[in-house]
Amino acid sequence: MKTCKICKRRFEPTNSLQVTCGIVCALEHGRKKAHARKKQELRDRKAALLTLSDHHKATQAVFNKYIRLRDRGQPCISCQRSTGAKINAGHYLSRGSHPELRYNERNCHLQCEKCNSWLSGNQQQYRINLINKIGLSEVLKLEGEHPPKQYRIDDLKEIQGIYKAKIKDLSV
Repeated sequence: MKTCKICKRRFEPTNSLQVTCGIVCALEHGRKKAHARKKQELRDRKAALLTLSDHHKATQAVFNKYIRLRDRGQPCISCQRSTGAKINAGHYLSRGSHPELRYNERNCHLQCEKCNSWLSGNQQQYRINLINKIGLSEVLKLEGEHPPKQYRIDDLKEIQGIYKAKIKDLSV
């Protein structure tokens, strides 16, 4: 006895590959499979149209979400006040001037909207509190020379996967 994939009734199959109880359910099952195939093809076509910039945006969103979860409950790295409703993942060394540190966890910490957006990162206070948080030697490593990094789409997909897994671990 098997259970029909469509109507969920129990039935006696005539062969081992039969998944529906009759013709009506088989037609409906075929329509559902065709619809699912079309949806997957559409997703694949949309994914093929994504540019490197689109992948950077998606990767940055996942990375920022991880930083917010990692640092939740902590005050702003710059002003040490409670971050309130609007919290940001603020980079110590900006993404534009240091693209090789864009996805570096040591370079990004919880920051309030005021410090990150209105005070351009509040860099002096950020550095002082960053030294207290990770140590002077780590800050000097961040400020030192780094080899340039050109991210490929495959690199960005891999980074997204890493941070999605870390988000899942933090959410549990």
